[in-house]
Amino acid sequence: MNGVTNEQRPTSWLSAIWAARYRTPARFAALVALLLPWTTTGLTFALVPWLIAFAFIDLREFPRASLRPVCLLPIALVVLAAAGTLWSDAPWPERIHAIGPVAKLLVIPLLIYQFERWPYGNWVFSAFLASCALLMLYSFAVAIDPDLSLKLYLSRGPYKIESGVAVRNYIDQSQEFGLCAIALVYPIVTLFREGHARIAALLATLSLGFLVNMMFVVVSRTALVTLPVLVVVFALLHLRRRTALLAASGMMLIAVALWAVSPHLRATVAKFGDDYETSVQDKQVSGMGSRLEYWRKSLGFIADAPLIGHGTGSIRGLFASVAADTEVDPLRGEIVGNPHNQTLSVAVQWGVAGVLVLYALWFAHLLMFRGEGLACWIGLLVVVQNMLSSLFNTHLFDFTPGWIYVLGVGVAGGMALAKKTKG
Repeated sequence: MNGVTNEQRPTSWLSAIWAARYRTPARFAALVALLLPWTTTGLTFALVPWLIAFAFIDLREFPRASLRPVCLLPIALVVLAAAGTLWSDAPWPERIHAIGPVAKLLVIPLLIYQFERWPYGNWVFSAFLASCALLMLYSFAVAIDPDLSLKLYLSRGPYKIESGVAVRNYIDQSQEFGLCAIALVYPIVTLFREGHARIAALLATLSLGFLVNMMFVVVSRTALVTLPVLVVVFALLHLRRRTALLAASGMMLIAVALWAVSPHLRATVAKFGDDYETSVQDKQVSGMGSRLEYWRKSLGFIADAPLIGHGTGSIRGLFASVAADTEVDPLRGEIVGNPHNQTLSVAVQWGVAGVLVLYALWFAHLLMFRGEGLACWIGLLVVVQNMLSSLFNTHLFDFTPGWIYVLGVGVAGGMALAKKTKG
């Protein structure tokens, strides 16, 4: 079954009610996307009516549809996390709490099923783009007047490096803006080719706004690493070789110009080296230096239990067991529940078994987005961005990047599969 057939649609005045039955879950999914850049609590509450509305659509084909790898692998990772509580030494509240970040992956099969059958996925994309555009304008206002921020402690005082952060944090904001900026490139190029220059120019201005905010207001180092790769992915997939070379040359010139005129960009890049020196020479806590220490310790934990790991929720306890005296060595005395690397986080808790499921999940979702079209482009971007940023964070399990992955893969995946079925 792919959509509702004409025979199934009533021809009477009940047709409006029938149509609303399928549009309502899409509206609530769009509401989730609209709230995602702004609030965690609001998003959680928006999920409840979406789940209720989803329960009223035709679910007869759902069990069979869930057996496909793109749906089954997210479920398998959640099942593994639940099973991992049985061999973990962490307190039970920590074990249960650690399932939560993984459990949102269960929404992916539901979204794929919904948007494979009913063509309202663009509502979700448009809601997310509009919300990020509003956040971008707000971020510019906060950069001018930090008192406008909803998180004043991030925009002034000792944390002034994050000036321009309106809500959440600069890492989440950079993820959202970077994704929107690059995702818009596909429709911009398509519209120009089709002769819709005005609309293309409008979208190009919006994309440029996201990039200007990242270069001159606030940007994460993770975004600086992932953005060039995403641009290269687009060039390889959608541009001819000559055009791609010209685009690459243009990007290099733009990068040089930005480096010359943006002190913020230079300071962000220089922080890589500063962090390393702070940690290696002074043994003090820093962003990159601390990550290197987390990774070193995590590799030791993995070596102790390589096959099935130490169990769900075990990371903080393991770091506590090898922590040094913070007064003697602050860097090695840190106790964290997150090694800031997705693969290491999975491997410490569930060993090689977990890593195989994680990589199979990413690979299956990448394969789902082979082909042309906006849905395939957005879905591919979401997966590639998550894989790259997960080298420095646990972005599949973190709240905002994780939900971006769930919504992006679920909605775009359903649309991409529907197009392939019709083709």
